[in-house]
Amino acid sequence: MQRLRDDAVVPERAYEGDAGLDLVSCDRVDIAPGERAVVGTGIAVAIPDGHAGFVLPRSGLAARHGIGIVNAPGLVDSGYRGEVRVVLVNHDPAETFTVEPGMRIAQLVLVPVAEAEPVRVEELPETQRGTAGFGSSGA
Repeated sequence: MQRLRDDAVVPERAYEGDAGLDLVSCDRVDIAPGERAVVGTGIAVAIPDGHAGFVLPRSGLAARHGIGIVNAPGLVDSGYRGEVRVVLVNHDPAETFTVEPGMRIAQLVLVPVAEAEPVRVEELPETQRGTAGFGSSGA
Protein backbone atom coordinates (compact mmCIF):
# COMPACT_ATOMS: atom_id res chain seq x y z
CA MET A 1 0.00 0.00 0.00
CA GLN A 2 1.18 3.48 -0.80
CA ARG A 3 0.22 6.69 0.94
CA LEU A 4 -0.63 9.31 -1.70
CA ARG A 5 -1.24 12.04 0.89
CA ASP A 6 0.51 12.83 4.15
CA ASP A 7 -2.76 12.52 6.08
CA ALA A 8 -3.64 9.10 4.61
CA VAL A 9 -4.10 6.25 7.07
CA VAL A 10 -2.76 2.84 6.07
CA PRO A 11 -5.67 0.36 6.29
CA GLU A 12 -5.60 -2.11 9.13
CA ARG A 13 -7.90 -4.62 10.81
CA ALA A 14 -9.76 -3.44 13.91
CA TYR A 15 -9.52 -6.90 15.51
CA GLU A 16 -7.37 -9.96 14.96
CA GLY A 17 -9.17 -12.29 12.57
CA ASP A 18 -11.23 -9.54 10.88
CA ALA A 19 -11.65 -10.09 7.15
CA GLY A 20 -11.76 -6.40 6.27
CA LEU A 21 -9.12 -3.71 6.41
CA ASP A 22 -10.64 -0.38 7.48
CA LEU A 23 -10.51 2.36 4.82
CA VAL A 24 -10.21 5.85 6.28
CA SER A 25 -11.36 9.14 4.75
CA CYS A 26 -8.91 11.92 3.88
CA ASP A 27 -11.77 14.24 2.93
CA ARG A 28 -14.43 16.24 4.74
CA VAL A 29 -17.72 15.80 2.92
CA ASP A 30 -21.34 16.58 3.79
CA ILE A 31 -23.78 14.05 2.32
CA ALA A 32 -27.40 15.21 2.37
CA PRO A 33 -30.30 12.72 2.58
CA GLY A 34 -30.51 10.73 -0.65
CA GLU A 35 -27.22 12.17 -1.93
CA ARG A 36 -23.95 10.42 -2.71
CA ALA A 37 -20.32 11.50 -2.61
CA VAL A 38 -16.98 10.14 -3.75
CA VAL A 39 -14.61 10.14 -0.78
CA GLY A 40 -10.85 9.79 -1.11
CA THR A 41 -8.75 7.56 1.13
CA GLY A 42 -5.37 8.92 0.05
CA ILE A 43 -4.00 5.43 -0.54
CA ALA A 44 -3.20 3.25 -3.53
CA VAL A 45 -2.90 -0.52 -3.33
CA ALA A 46 -1.27 -3.32 -5.29
CA ILE A 47 -3.74 -6.18 -5.13
CA PRO A 48 -1.93 -9.49 -5.83
CA ASP A 49 -2.55 -11.13 -9.20
CA GLY A 50 -5.39 -13.63 -9.00
CA HIS A 51 -7.15 -11.52 -6.36
CA ALA A 52 -9.52 -8.55 -6.21
CA GLY A 53 -10.26 -6.00 -3.53
CA PHE A 54 -13.92 -5.63 -2.57
CA VAL A 55 -14.84 -2.31 -0.95
CA LEU A 56 -17.69 -3.01 1.45
CA PRO A 57 -19.86 -0.84 3.73
CA ARG A 58 -19.24 -0.59 7.46
CA SER A 59 -22.17 -2.05 9.35
CA GLY A 60 -21.96 0.55 12.14
CA LEU A 61 -22.34 3.46 9.69
CA ALA A 62 -25.24 1.67 8.01
CA ALA A 63 -27.05 0.88 11.26
CA ARG A 64 -26.52 4.22 13.00
CA HIS A 65 -26.61 6.67 10.09
CA GLY A 66 -27.97 4.92 6.99
CA ILE A 67 -24.63 5.25 5.17
CA GLY A 68 -23.92 2.70 2.45
CA ILE A 69 -21.87 2.30 -0.68
CA VAL A 70 -23.62 2.96 -3.99
CA ASN A 71 -21.86 0.21 -5.94
CA ALA A 72 -21.32 -2.25 -3.08
CA PRO A 73 -19.17 -4.06 -3.36
CA GLY A 74 -16.84 -1.64 -5.07
CA LEU A 75 -14.17 -3.48 -7.03
CA VAL A 76 -10.43 -2.80 -6.99
CA ASP A 77 -8.76 -4.81 -9.76
CA SER A 78 -5.22 -6.12 -9.34
CA GLY A 79 -3.93 -3.85 -12.12
CA TYR A 80 -5.35 -0.61 -10.68
CA ARG A 81 -2.80 1.71 -9.07
CA GLY A 82 -4.83 4.90 -8.52
CA GLU A 83 -6.34 6.23 -5.32
CA VAL A 84 -8.91 4.00 -3.63
CA ARG A 85 -12.05 6.11 -3.44
CA VAL A 86 -15.40 5.16 -1.93
CA VAL A 87 -18.81 6.15 -3.33
CA LEU A 88 -20.91 6.68 -0.19
CA VAL A 89 -24.68 7.21 -0.16
CA ASN A 90 -26.83 8.63 2.62
CA HIS A 91 -30.05 6.59 2.94
CA ASP A 92 -31.24 8.54 6.00
CA PRO A 93 -34.47 10.34 5.08
CA ALA A 94 -33.78 13.48 7.14
CA GLU A 95 -30.22 13.88 8.46
CA THR A 96 -27.16 15.13 6.58
CA PHE A 97 -24.09 13.00 7.36
CA THR A 98 -20.64 14.56 7.63
CA VAL A 99 -17.60 12.49 6.74
CA GLU A 100 -14.55 13.79 8.58
CA PRO A 101 -10.89 13.17 7.78
CA GLY A 102 -9.70 10.18 9.81
CA MET A 103 -13.16 8.55 9.85
CA ARG A 104 -13.40 4.86 8.97
CA ILE A 105 -15.78 4.81 5.99
CA ALA A 106 -15.55 1.35 4.43
CA GLN A 107 -13.58 -1.86 4.50
CA LEU A 108 -11.38 -3.58 1.94
CA VAL A 109 -11.57 -7.36 1.65
CA LEU A 110 -9.17 -9.28 -0.60
CA VAL A 111 -10.68 -12.28 -2.37
CA PRO A 112 -9.26 -14.83 -4.80
CA VAL A 113 -10.69 -14.57 -8.31
CA ALA A 114 -10.94 -17.44 -10.79
CA GLU A 115 -9.49 -16.41 -14.14
CA ALA A 116 -11.91 -18.32 -16.35
CA GLU A 117 -12.31 -17.53 -20.03
CA PRO A 118 -15.82 -17.46 -21.54
CA VAL A 119 -16.57 -20.25 -23.99
CA ARG A 120 -19.46 -19.76 -26.40
CA VAL A 121 -21.79 -22.77 -26.82
CA GLU A 122 -25.08 -23.39 -28.58
CA GLU A 123 -26.72 -24.79 -25.41
CA LEU A 124 -25.93 -24.76 -21.72
CA PRO A 125 -25.95 -27.99 -19.70
CA GLU A 126 -29.25 -28.83 -17.95
CA THR A 127 -29.66 -28.20 -14.19
CA GLN A 128 -32.43 -28.87 -11.68
CA ARG A 129 -33.11 -25.12 -11.37
CA GLY A 130 -32.98 -24.35 -15.07
CA THR A 131 -34.19 -20.83 -15.87
CA ALA A 132 -36.17 -20.33 -12.64
CA GLY A 133 -35.25 -16.83 -11.46
CA PHE A 134 -36.04 -14.42 -8.62
CA GLY A 135 -38.18 -15.99 -5.90
CA SER A 136 -38.03 -19.44 -7.47
CA SER A 137 -37.02 -21.11 -4.19
CA GLY A 138 -40.15 -19.78 -2.50
CA ALA A 139 -38.34 -17.19 -0.38
